[in-house]
Amino acid sequence: MALVKYGGGIVQMSGSIAGDTHARNRFGNYIRSRTKPVNPNSSRQSKVRAIVAELVERWNETLTDAQRTAWATYAAAVVMKNKLGESVYLTGFNHYIRSNASYLDATAQYFDDAPTTLSLAEKDPAFAIAATAADQLISVTFTEGLTWNSEPGAGLMMLDGRPQNNTRNFFAGPYRGIEWLGGIQPPGNTSPQTHTGIFTLVEGQRIWVQGRIIRADGRLSEPMTANCVIAA
Repeated sequence: MALVKYGGGIVQMSGSIAGDTHARNRFGNYIRSRTKPVNPNSSRQSKVRAIVAELVERWNETLTDAQRTAWATYAAAVVMKNKLGESVYLTGFNHYIRSNASYLDATAQYFDDAPTTLSLAEKDPAFAIAATAADQLISVTFTEGLTWNSEPGAGLMMLDGRPQNNTRNFFAGPYRGIEWLGGIQPPGNTSPQTHTGIFTLVEGQRIWVQGRIIRADGRLSEPMTANCVIAA
């Protein structure tokens, strides 16, 4: 891996060109050899591919022109960030897939109508986790007062990362499984809530959980991540 400092015509790069991958971490920009991930064609991969294929077909064959136009309107109003931290706009199709893929996996339901509130769902700054090896449970802390928590149809979607050495302080995935905590009538769910870890939890290792809030109208938040050292 090589550290680089850009200047002149290039100030930032992210992604792969030929055999090199350009990226950035807290120490600065770097270049590493590009590695092609293995494709074990696991049951999880097959399921995700089937979900995306189903949504693509539904977008093309089931949604009306008016529904697709509404998703385009939503997309044109919602600012996203690319790998370089620049402001970009996705297409309506992109947002339809983005909002529906995990939701369909978790609930077997669709959002065919686009959100009419032109923003992403809010993230939860209190999102945090604790994990214990004895019972193999991950405890998730969240803000009880956020609107999604008392909104039927909304929810918190969570995925687990494979445990790492406790000296590691950065994890970019992959994440596995999907745990669903649905919003319920007021006063909503109490915090914290627990779920059984996807991976075996071993005392002293560190684990990450990625969460996303989705509202009942289909607005999906940016990902939230939390980590902890697994207790006995």
